[in-house]
Amino acid sequence: MADSLVIVESPAKAKTIGKYLGSKFIVKASMGHIRDLPKSQIGVEVDRNFEPKYITIRGKGSILKELKDASKKVKKIYLAADPDREGEAIAWHLAHYLDVGPEELCRVVFNEITKDAVKDAFKTPRRINQDLVNAQQARRILDRLVGYKISPLLWKKVKKGLSAGRVQSVAVKLIQDRENEIKAFEPEEYWSITVVLDAGKTLFEAKYHSINGEKKELHSQEDVDLILAAMGSEAFTVKEVKEKERQRNPSPPFITSSMQQEAARKLNFRASKTMSVAQQLYEGIDLGKEGTVGLITYMRTDSTRISPVAQEEAKDFIFTKYGPAFYPETPRQYTKKNANAQDAHEGIRPTSVLREPDQMKAFLSKDQYRLYKLVWDRFVASQMASAVLDTMTIDLTAGETVFRANGSKMKFAGFMKVYVESNDDGTTEEDKLLPPLTKGDSLQKQSVDPKQHFTQPPPRYTEARLVRALEEMGIGRPSTYAPTLETIQKRGYVAIEEKKFVPTELGELVIQLMQEFFPEILDIEFTAHMEEELDFVEEGKEDWVRVLDTFYTSFEKRLIFAEEEMKEIEIQDEISDEICEKCGKHLVYKMGRFGKFLACSGFPDCRNTKPIIKDIGVTCPTCLTGKIVERRSKKGRVFYGCDQYPTCDFVSWDKPVNKPCPVCSSMMIEKRSKNGVNIQCTQCDHKEEVNDDNSDDMKD
Repeated sequence: MADSLVIVESPAKAKTIGKYLGSKFIVKASMGHIRDLPKSQIGVEVDRNFEPKYITIRGKGSILKELKDASKKVKKIYLAADPDREGEAIAWHLAHYLDVGPEELCRVVFNEITKDAVKDAFKTPRRINQDLVNAQQARRILDRLVGYKISPLLWKKVKKGLSAGRVQSVAVKLIQDRENEIKAFEPEEYWSITVVLDAGKTLFEAKYHSINGEKKELHSQEDVDLILAAMGSEAFTVKEVKEKERQRNPSPPFITSSMQQEAARKLNFRASKTMSVAQQLYEGIDLGKEGTVGLITYMRTDSTRISPVAQEEAKDFIFTKYGPAFYPETPRQYTKKNANAQDAHEGIRPTSVLREPDQMKAFLSKDQYRLYKLVWDRFVASQMASAVLDTMTIDLTAGETVFRANGSKMKFAGFMKVYVESNDDGTTEEDKLLPPLTKGDSLQKQSVDPKQHFTQPPPRYTEARLVRALEEMGIGRPSTYAPTLETIQKRGYVAIEEKKFVPTELGELVIQLMQEFFPEILDIEFTAHMEEELDFVEEGKEDWVRVLDTFYTSFEKRLIFAEEEMKEIEIQDEISDEICEKCGKHLVYKMGRFGKFLACSGFPDCRNTKPIIKDIGVTCPTCLTGKIVERRSKKGRVFYGCDQYPTCDFVSWDKPVNKPCPVCSSMMIEKRSKNGVNIQCTQCDHKEEVNDDNSDDMKD
């Protein structure tokens, strides 16, 4: 007969924990929050110290009855929701519903769902932490005040369905500001000069560095001609050879934001997908004979701290698998990335490094395996010795000019044997060997290659870049990044084009209104300060009512002013030249989550929609008469097909190019990767590199 009831959020978590605790415990799931503010009204008594008016969430009645009935059959209730603000609030609401007193030692938390961690947690239950609850309440009420006060104003003045929020509005503004930077950007010309030098059996490259001891930049053909003249026709002479050893250190274990960024770069995961898969790995995977085990620690964290036990296990593993040389002299300690980081949880790591990814592969889905391997690799590498590279710099003179060649060679792989963090510019660490040369050596040039370039505008935000920007600015918290990115797309404030955020006209309009009437909401320093205030509430250093009162005093004045002064705006649809084939009215341009599309102006009577077809200037290789056009799948992914469909069924995920293969005359397609752009034949092995100065824009 069970004598204890344990309540967690999800059935998967309940199933895993239930197997560890045995028959004396009933483990049930609350399915997330059980109470919340009502959707039909603001639900906050501002004049009564911001007292929230909680109601039972619709559809939770049967779950609550089940929990209530179970609670009557046991002597003890344990509340084991997630170890963060939201989890503490869920526990608090459950305690209220089940009549668990504030002094009861009912709260159980664990950072990982493994047998030892769970059993240890039940040995030391604690009271519900009211400071954590108050921090969650303050955030919820703050977001409710902003959302439920500004949103109706936007509905009234602009259009229904709009919303505003502290974090989402800042995110849209960042995207809008970046777009303005791109539009205002004026490219500047610059040149580079590369020479290929002959060192006997080896050819190597050197780049222009300086003239007459000064680093004169090259901005025009005239500047290049000056350098070429100053080089003369004489041989190059080695002026100086510098050799030194350089260390490269590993990245720290993942936090929520860095995991989302790296999963976007390496796995092409959206932030929401990363969090969904991570949740599955955290809550438990059936490993056959071993039973159900949580494979990673809690995935909503901004701390890189690692427990001594996990660190010792990693040390033993590295010694055994790679050898003592691959472990640093002292265990690595990682500090907080920013001052606002909370240190309540560990960084994201495997619950045991002994569960190597390839051993787990049979029990995991493809996505689960890929994310688990990413977390495992990152953690193990974070505990390993630094990589050591031998670097060489050679300065060479020709006339009055100096050219420089840089090379490096891996001396000791260290952590790079396991994992190397990717970066936004897509560069990788590769050996670039230079010949052994000494001062005074003379070399003949094989070729001189001056190249014209133009500076590029800053790139648009990808999900990874935007998460990183929000984190660096102290905006939002680990639990808010993924839902924020989803919300700004659902509202139609931004669209995604080529995996990058583009502001819509609606988003631009809303940001303009917010900037005029509610500048504090868009102010990065103000929003970051609010996050800091909420952290102080969590730490018991600040009163949550005072924080809300300070904010609301000025916010209320802004509301009154906006109500009186904000003018009603009618958004006019842009009319196209195309006619609706169903009703004969003009089609108009609309903005969706994946960019513009055409819709009938007779909506809602006529609901006809059409994608905007983009001709890429390539003749269809199948029917030889149609044109290849850019299309979008239902999920927004770009693909290419013949405009004669369904008569011609040609389709390609890769972009065809208007150039036949010089080897076999078949169609060539564009292949984009982190290292740049190339075109390759669809039939033979022929490939060509493309000089694409804009390729950095897509490297994430």
